[in-house]
Amino acid sequence: MINLLSDTLTKPTAPMLKAMMAAEVGDDVFGEDPSINRLERTVAERFGMESALFCPSGTMTNQIAIKMHTRPLDEVICDVNSHVYQYEVGGYAYHSGVGIQLLEGCYGKITAAQVAAAIRPDFAWLPKTRLVVLENTCNRGGGSIYSLPEIQPITALTRERGLALHLDGARLFNALVETGESPEQWGQHFDSISLCLSKGLGAPVGSLLIGNASFIHEARRVRKAMGGGMRQAGYLAAAGLYALDHHIERLKEDHEHARLLEAALRESQYVENIRPVASNIILYDIKAPYQAADFLQELRKSNVIATGFGPSTIRFVTHLDVTRQMIDSAVEIIKTVRLSN
Repeated sequence: MINLLSDTLTKPTAPMLKAMMAAEVGDDVFGEDPSINRLERTVAERFGMESALFCPSGTMTNQIAIKMHTRPLDEVICDVNSHVYQYEVGGYAYHSGVGIQLLEGCYGKITAAQVAAAIRPDFAWLPKTRLVVLENTCNRGGGSIYSLPEIQPITALTRERGLALHLDGARLFNALVETGESPEQWGQHFDSISLCLSKGLGAPVGSLLIGNASFIHEARRVRKAMGGGMRQAGYLAAAGLYALDHHIERLKEDHEHARLLEAALRESQYVENIRPVASNIILYDIKAPYQAADFLQELRKSNVIATGFGPSTIRFVTHLDVTRQMIDSAVEIIKTVRLSN
């Protein structure tokens, strides 16, 4: 089976499992799990920030950040394709009582000029603009990548206007291995960063929220209220530590695999509008009169699994558990797909 559904599907490698089983653990709610403490300290230091908080999911880290940066009747600015808007069940409204203003960026990326135009004037009948959320890489943008020169004007604007800036960095390391920029450079530009361990890095569970010490101290209280306080979760933290040490540079392999799939799709008579492939995600459309379900059905007959992103759109995601041999097989399968009216 060649599973291109998502990079969340990866299972721990044998060395990662060994590291997990050897983890020293304690009760994290009491701050006594040494493996979690080490993971939080390691990630915070790597990004040049003061502190970090280990959580079960990226949705939780994003939602804690929104809660921390806002109060009810505030408004959050983000791209219409952002994960915090599309895939977190409206949590910004449920948890934080805030509204959201959506911008139409380019493949999920917005500009400082767009943000400036979206900031609300201070009238009693309008929500107060309080937070800007960016996503890197952007899932629904086809794995698009922000570079630091694109981020810097947004950082300058938010600081000038007194807004908080949060990064949904679920696949941030995918971006960094392409741009060559460092985590510390990125840490300087954000008030908080959410970092996922269970996507490209291959850990089974976990995300981290990074920020200054007082922010994370209060975020720990919000995590508890959301049910995210875990006990002997150091076994999971050990997987994250292993991933940080061994699975970052290999992300380049996933990106190369994505480009190979992109090349095969360009030869298909059924495919159009392939979004620019910058990392490990390939988004493309199926030409009318066919639909995504038709193409997916034919792929599944040959043991290639992917997901639809709408009636005509399909997403492929390469990851740790997809080998070069599997990619070569998928390329040949794509070339042989035939659809009937």
